[in-house]
Amino acid sequence: MAIAGDDLFFASAASLNAGWRKGEYSAAELTKAFLDRLEKWGPEFNALALSLRQEAVKRAKDVDKERKMDRFRSRLQGVPFGAKDLLAWPNHPTTWGAKPYATQQFDEPATVLKKLDNTGAVLIGKLSMVELAGGPGYRFAKASLTGPCLNPWNRARWAGGSSSGSGAAVAAGLVGFALGSETSGSILTPAAFCGITGLRPTYGLVSRAGAMALSWTLDKIGPMARTAEDCGIILEVIAGGDEKDPMSARQPFYYSPQSARSMADYTVGFARVDWEEWADPETRSTYADALEGMRGLGVKLKEVELPDFPYGPLVSTIMQAEAGSIFEELVASGKVDELADEKQIAGLKACGDVLAKDYLKAMRMRRLLLSTFAEFFYDLDMIVAPTRMGIANRIEVALDTPRPQAPSGRKRGLMGHVPAGNLAGLPALSMPCGLAEGLPVGITLMGRAFSENALLAVGKEFQQRTNWHQKRPALT
Repeated sequence: MAIAGDDLFFASAASLNAGWRKGEYSAAELTKAFLDRLEKWGPEFNALALSLRQEAVKRAKDVDKERKMDRFRSRLQGVPFGAKDLLAWPNHPTTWGAKPYATQQFDEPATVLKKLDNTGAVLIGKLSMVELAGGPGYRFAKASLTGPCLNPWNRARWAGGSSSGSGAAVAAGLVGFALGSETSGSILTPAAFCGITGLRPTYGLVSRAGAMALSWTLDKIGPMARTAEDCGIILEVIAGGDEKDPMSARQPFYYSPQSARSMADYTVGFARVDWEEWADPETRSTYADALEGMRGLGVKLKEVELPDFPYGPLVSTIMQAEAGSIFEELVASGKVDELADEKQIAGLKACGDVLAKDYLKAMRMRRLLLSTFAEFFYDLDMIVAPTRMGIANRIEVALDTPRPQAPSGRKRGLMGHVPAGNLAGLPALSMPCGLAEGLPVGITLMGRAFSENALLAVGKEFQQRTNWHQKRPALT
């Protein structure tokens, strides 16, 4: 049967799988419909790196054969999805979003893609990204082999980096879900800017084998989807130990919404200053409503402030030192000059100047940070904060344009939760919570290590009481 209308393209992954199980459509029909949409709109937003039509349709037909045999593998079976182009897929280019790697291919799939394929999810395309996942810094959204990834809500705005293609593709209904990666904000930012749900898992919970490395001690791979429930379903498939990733935590994850506690049992930290002062003026009323929405869940809200650490400089030092080693050959060969962003080129060349003593000092301070955060979360289940303080950047505006100066004496609040959470390896869930000037904004829940089920439980409850995750951009 033909896929009619657009509603199905904005359905959750769980709903897409349920429709397939009921026989409302075949996996092949669904895959072809999503491919048509991805190939039409993906280039419009600079979100598509590579279509995988031929093998995706073949895989979908195999999945349909499994349904005829009542062989049900997972709640993602038959669901078309996309992957950030730093994840290897055999015998096809994996460009890392960068010209020097435009033709490179790998023989083995990334572990996460192999796991999804084994459960019957259908990979239909590789999605665009900021070159080399943004490290160690870039100045313009155009820092990508495919050009600046445009926001489906407003093409004059950015989709966010560096998992920009994943964010835009999910928001525009081009894939049922996507995978992104985060070193310091690259899942959370495009999730917020594009109005979707993104989960940054605990460091080590998801294998990075077969993924481009930017920072061995910071990189994480996670789901970007329509709902918190989808993120839990996806995480259950891609999590788990992997001997190919030496930093694997070797822990499984089982999504268990049936075991969620009462909302009244969760204590959630917040900082009033984030919502009322740090947030850009055009977002404050939207964020005020979102905070009231959290309060309405029945959770206990407790005012807190992040421990005092130089989060940004610590991330920068660690990333520069590790990226300098990872991309040493790129710099030495001179091919680094083929990158699209001058700041990125200069940053990679400067990585070799990071002194061992500075890296070691940053890692010692990070160890102190980890113990401090254990104390910080002693009587908290999670914190809630705006994912970003403003709406999506305009495409032409430099990303290092300074924010307005904060008045003297302003409290720190939870402003540094993105670099802080990445340094501590903590999980975080970004969800859409409203619109400001017609563009999505999001809130983030961040908790203790391996507390994904708690974050997903609160996130699911929030989405059951709001409809922001159901909003969609008008594609014209």
